[in-house]
Amino acid sequence: MKHWPFSTLAVLALAACSSPAPLQTFAPLDYSYLPPLVLKVASLNVVNNYVPSPSEATWIGEDLVSPITTLQNMLNRRIVASGAPGTATIAIQTASIDQVNGNLTGTMTVDVRVASPDGRSTGYAEATVSASQTAPDSGASQNDTQSALYGLTKRLMNDMNVQLQYQLQHNLGSWLSWSSTPGAAPLAAGAAGAIQATPLPPAAPLTGAAPLVPQPANPVNTNSAVPNYLPGAGPAALGQAAPQ
Repeated sequence: MKHWPFSTLAVLALAACSSPAPLQTFAPLDYSYLPPLVLKVASLNVVNNYVPSPSEATWIGEDLVSPITTLQNMLNRRIVASGAPGTATIAIQTASIDQVNGNLTGTMTVDVRVASPDGRSTGYAEATVSASQTAPDSGASQNDTQSALYGLTKRLMNDMNVQLQYQLQHNLGSWLSWSSTPGAAPLAAGAAGAIQATPLPPAAPLTGAAPLVPQPANPVNTNSAVPNYLPGAGPAALGQAAPQ
């Protein structure tokens, strides 16, 4: 049996205690299951106008699901053009995360501008959401920090999807189309604003019409006063003109 020097054992024990815990993995934030928001325009462009401060950039850099990238991906996939004449610009004005007074605070702002080809008809909508939670301690592990940032970003994105749809319906309702469009997923059943097909009611019976009377397969003339009369044959059998 090999005997290790005490100093070597101490170093090995210290190394074992100081080994970092394996980093957590987080699922990507994907919102492709939501119904598309179809704008009646031929083209649309998603732009990022947000420039983070140095402090915000540090926190965003720690976030495994960057709020800027996640928001931009959602806008590119969820807002689609119907092909009708017109243009739309969707701008990210803010997608920040920062530490303020011991709290992690996040804010997202998106504005949508639409215009007809001649510029006579225009529209505007803005969606803003914010959320905050206690910031990790200064000695928190990387796992704890990333978990806190992931949770905050997810809350912001969930709120933004709701707020964005509400603001578009409220302020740009006439620019929205709820019919399916090439490349867009079909609307989920019961989605807000969706036009649902309604089955037609059974046809009502005609009123005032004489009931149909079954006629014999081989009618026989029993009226000797009218030659060539056949029961049920109508006015034509009597040599009369049918009513116009």
